[in-house]
Amino acid sequence: MKFPAVDLEAVAPWFPVGEARVRLLRDGGQALPAMLDAIAHAEREVLLEMYWVGNDAVGREFRDALVERARAGAKVLVIYDALGSIGVTLDWWSPLAAAGGHVAEFHGLRPFDPRFRFAQVELRDHRKLLVVDGLAGFTGGINLATPWLPFDLGGGGWRDDMVEVRGEVTQELRTLFYRTWRKLTRARPPADLRLLPKSASRPVRVLASPRRRGSIHHEYLVQIAGAKDRIDIANSYFVPDRGVRSALFRAVRRGVRVRVLVPRKGDVPIVQLAVEALFEKLMRRGVEIWTFPDRMLHAKTAIIDDAFTTIGSFNLDRRSWRKNLEANLVVQDAAFARHVRSWFERDLESSVRVDPEKWRERSLARRGLEWMSYAIRRLW
Repeated sequence: MKFPAVDLEAVAPWFPVGEARVRLLRDGGQALPAMLDAIAHAEREVLLEMYWVGNDAVGREFRDALVERARAGAKVLVIYDALGSIGVTLDWWSPLAAAGGHVAEFHGLRPFDPRFRFAQVELRDHRKLLVVDGLAGFTGGINLATPWLPFDLGGGGWRDDMVEVRGEVTQELRTLFYRTWRKLTRARPPADLRLLPKSASRPVRVLASPRRRGSIHHEYLVQIAGAKDRIDIANSYFVPDRGVRSALFRAVRRGVRVRVLVPRKGDVPIVQLAVEALFEKLMRRGVEIWTFPDRMLHAKTAIIDDAFTTIGSFNLDRRSWRKNLEANLVVQDAAFARHVRSWFERDLESSVRVDPEKWRERSLARRGLEWMSYAIRRLW
């Protein structure tokens, strides 16, 4: 597989923020080549934690890249989620194991496996992390599968975001990886591992869920409560709990413009119906709902005022809050916020704002499907 040449410096500029540098990578056409390039230049260590690794051209491309680095002497560790990567098994990773790499499956699904625990089936590793040499880090919504390939490479062209970060904050992503690795393998973590900070002292930082302090859900509530001008959210599975909805409604009453971008047609019909079940309530309280047409919107991005941006794997739904391992990067910088919002505005240009009057005209049957899907959301 050969990606078209892309001048990332032109389309994905770096932004210095404190001691870190960050850049937005849009869609698989930018993110996948950047991740492969980082792996190719690894000297000591490659850590990959991924919800969905496809048994397809993209998955094999990344597996081969990891094999090459392991053969070159780099430490290569992989965590993949058994449900998200349903077409992949430990045997599929045998070339990497033969090259000296190590792979751990997160919460396997085979009942006869001695490690199987029925109580863990619902608990998934939804993170998308890549950390190279403790210096370069990636997180966002992009998985390693063909839906994220551009159309011209035979993929689904999904609209998604990834963020690349350089600097000390990358060590926080590294720590997240090793915490999960230790739980799965019981291997002792490296002696140089950093503790995750307990306070929001830096303008670029990592948020994780589930976590008592610094959870992504809590950060959303704090930032929405402090919004003064604009709240822009792109989220593929937008089924916020009552606390987030109330925070958004209070923001609207303060005069904050709230825009939410969701897919017009989601990849999981029952979830899409649950998303749409909230449209009427949200619009009645002043929240603008926009739908992204033609291709799947899978991003999990939020920009609040010209001050706060978060990009990661966290969906604003109960599963991401309560059941999944998730990771987001927070960037508190005006220039980066304006850059990300400029792309959000471009997405809105090709989207459609849902008209409240027309939406209320949908059929009773449709309303019933929405209600049932929303009512069983706790079972997803």
